[in-house]
Amino acid sequence: MSEHSPVTPGEIVPTSLKDAISERYLAYAMSTIMSRSLPDVRDGLKPVHRRLLYAMRQLKLDPNSGFKKCARVVGDVIGKYHPHGDQSVYDALVRLAQEFAQRYTLVEGQGNFGNIDGDNAAAMRYTEARLTVVAEMLLRDIDQDTVDFRPTYDGEDHEPVVLPAAFPNLLANGSAGIAVGMATSIPPHNAVELVNALLHLLKFPNAGIDKLMEYIPGPDFPTGGELVEKTENIREAYLTGRGSFRLRARWEVEDLGRGTWQIVVTEIPYQVQKSKLIERLAELIQTRKLPFLADVRDESAEDIRLVLEPRSKNVDAEMLMQGLFRLSDLETRFSLNMNVLDASQTPRVMSLREVLQAFLDHRFEVLIRRSNNRLGKIGARLEVLDGYLIVYLNLDEVIRIIREEDHPRQKLMETFHLTENQAEAILNMRLRSLRRLEEMELRAEHDRLSAEKAELEALLESEDLRREAIAGELREMKKTLAALPEIANRRTRIGEATEIPEIPLEAMIEKEPITVICSEKGWVRALKGHVEENGAEKYKDGDRGRFWIRAETTDKLLLFATNGRFYTIGCDKLPRGRGAGEPVRLMIDLGNDQDIVALFVHKPDRKLLIASNDGRGFIVDENSVIAQTRNGRQVLNVSGDVEAAFCVEVEGDSVAVIGENRRLNCFAVEEIGEMARGRGVTLQRYKDGGLADIKTFNRADGLTWKSGERTRTETDLTGWYTKRGNAGRLPPRGFNRHNKFS
Repeated sequence: MSEHSPVTPGEIVPTSLKDAISERYLAYAMSTIMSRSLPDVRDGLKPVHRRLLYAMRQLKLDPNSGFKKCARVVGDVIGKYHPHGDQSVYDALVRLAQEFAQRYTLVEGQGNFGNIDGDNAAAMRYTEARLTVVAEMLLRDIDQDTVDFRPTYDGEDHEPVVLPAAFPNLLANGSAGIAVGMATSIPPHNAVELVNALLHLLKFPNAGIDKLMEYIPGPDFPTGGELVEKTENIREAYLTGRGSFRLRARWEVEDLGRGTWQIVVTEIPYQVQKSKLIERLAELIQTRKLPFLADVRDESAEDIRLVLEPRSKNVDAEMLMQGLFRLSDLETRFSLNMNVLDASQTPRVMSLREVLQAFLDHRFEVLIRRSNNRLGKIGARLEVLDGYLIVYLNLDEVIRIIREEDHPRQKLMETFHLTENQAEAILNMRLRSLRRLEEMELRAEHDRLSAEKAELEALLESEDLRREAIAGELREMKKTLAALPEIANRRTRIGEATEIPEIPLEAMIEKEPITVICSEKGWVRALKGHVEENGAEKYKDGDRGRFWIRAETTDKLLLFATNGRFYTIGCDKLPRGRGAGEPVRLMIDLGNDQDIVALFVHKPDRKLLIASNDGRGFIVDENSVIAQTRNGRQVLNVSGDVEAAFCVEVEGDSVAVIGENRRLNCFAVEEIGEMARGRGVTLQRYKDGGLADIKTFNRADGLTWKSGERTRTETDLTGWYTKRGNAGRLPPRGFNRHNKFS
């Protein structure tokens, strides 16, 4: 069968699964894009919202009339225009009425329509609705052939393809939706600012983005907040149609007297549920991720009022809020993706200027169609008026024809050269209309309509007049909005574009003294407070203590292992209690064949001398060995039987090394280079064995070592103080037999 052969009803046509799925998925994708997810650039509405507003207009739910049950509205919408689930339609209706969701509500609700905490609206049988003044602007002149209509899904009625939209709804209320392979996200803006930009664009059609941003500095969200995005980022987003905006809550410090204070959050970012925000803040308090925060209370009534209580009056309020901005939804990002359906129903991403121009183009089309429609009605009325005036000039003859002729309409048309419409109108005249006063009114109406016709024809012929007409409509809209300051004034403050600074660890962790204990087998724990070592500590069988370190919970521990790697452990993450603790190998990726060389508290800017058991080493800056991952940071390169063996702090101007062969060599620290990673330089040479111990000291003070309970000092180092890399000589009399400095 050929590709274009006709298919009879009921005939089964073999088709490959790939072709069938492709065809059906494409149809589904187009339906989602065109009829569900993307708004029209002209009225800023998706089909369900457009049908809701049109159905409410048909029910005469204008702002000056009474309310009707939402169930009635939803029933009309799904019965006549939108054959989908009633709950989805009702959810769309509810959103149009929520002041915290819509910058300019299109539906005025009566009853429970939900709240900013995320609570749902009452059932549709309990709530009532009617249109708002803004919705009336969107529907204005819809009966004057300003837009096209199409048959409804069942063919029994007609619905508008797009609304006349005398209000820039797309940018004013924004839109969000996810289609197939594309999405849209448009934040709300201030309508007065949009009107000012539109007026400028009318006057200067080539206006650039910089000039338009003088009128539209950024989005204006219904929940207020503070926009803290850089101007260049906003410009780039408006220029390309893609970007994002950083939005913060608005807050203030409330003085409670006697040096105490609290923070009060009065506005939260757009689309953040207050209840979930409070849950997050409570979680931060419970987990101590922000110890500066002691409590959070919700004292909101109609307005937002979240009270944040600091743990101490000495806490810096700015630091506390910076931490909350980083860890909670008190700061969010709202994306901009102006992907919309243009006038030809083609989805594409538009810039700010293109969206404004598309709105103006639609208004010009509405103006032209409305003017042509009015001209048609004026022409028909003038035709009838011309016929009426003939009656007054030939009243007796007209009456005679009507009384005596069998076909008076045809006779009137022949006698007075009338059109069929004129003759029909004369025959339908009432006798009371033959008064003299009526004739005068008809002549006045004729003159008035003739003048209006001339104005409309001039309007259609002149682009300048059309621009002035559109400008007049925009100014009238601006005046209407100005009469409603509660919705006209900007709510979102344009703040300074400041980056959130990196909060130091000390600010995120409650500082308290601890004692870190680590055994020879690597079991680590932390005791509260600075505890003296008294020998009563318990360890696992066959294990004993090795490291006893006084620290703070805000400190970092550095662990140097035999594989030449440095590992970093936060003291706040150490297990607490007086048990055996936990294996340090569970906290870092340290192999079972590796051992701990050194464990100590990190001190910034300190210099460390590290060395392997074959007598090679170098100096490293302690700042550079901090590891960000469990895998640690490789610093001293070792291989084979060579292992990292020593890590000491550089204190003084000299280094003393002693080998397993009991040879001591001393030399200046400056002979050892500073490196970030490597094998290092030779500190001492050996025929047999390796490095036994290493120490730094001041030559002027002499070399000291512990011998039992005594500390001995050798100030005359003649013969031992040579150069790096020498073999050395036997140590002074009285040096430890185990070849250690301690």
